Amino acid sequence: MAAGEDQSRQYLERHRLPELLQHLGALLLFHRPEKPRDFLIQVLERVKAGRRAEGEFPDLMDEANVEAMFGLLDVLGQGRITAAQYGEALKTLGLSHKDLEVGDDETVTLDVFKEGV
Repeated sequence: MAAGEDQSRQYLERHRLPELLQHLGALLLFHRPEKPRDFLIQVLERVKAGRRAEGEFPDLMDEANVEAMFGLLDVLGQGRITAAQYGEALKTLGLSHKDLEVGDDETVTLDVFKEGV
């Protein structure tokens, strides 16, 4: 791999830009604003404020949506899902799943799922 490509990949990973862009795209598709650019500017301002601890990060889903998603994954209604299901759900939502604190053989409860999402 060329040095420039490697540096570019490292830059993207260091700043978690693929996850950010995927999240922004998901927010656009979820909300479908009339003025997408203005909407993205507002979202990025909220991210900036959240990083300064002046506000909350923009959420794609509310608590009811997260619970519904968990219910879809927990088809038997056991109150838990596998670590693999958890990782795939985070990945699908464009959230980081690299540093999961759940072992492959562990299960994830609704509370842990909510916290991660």
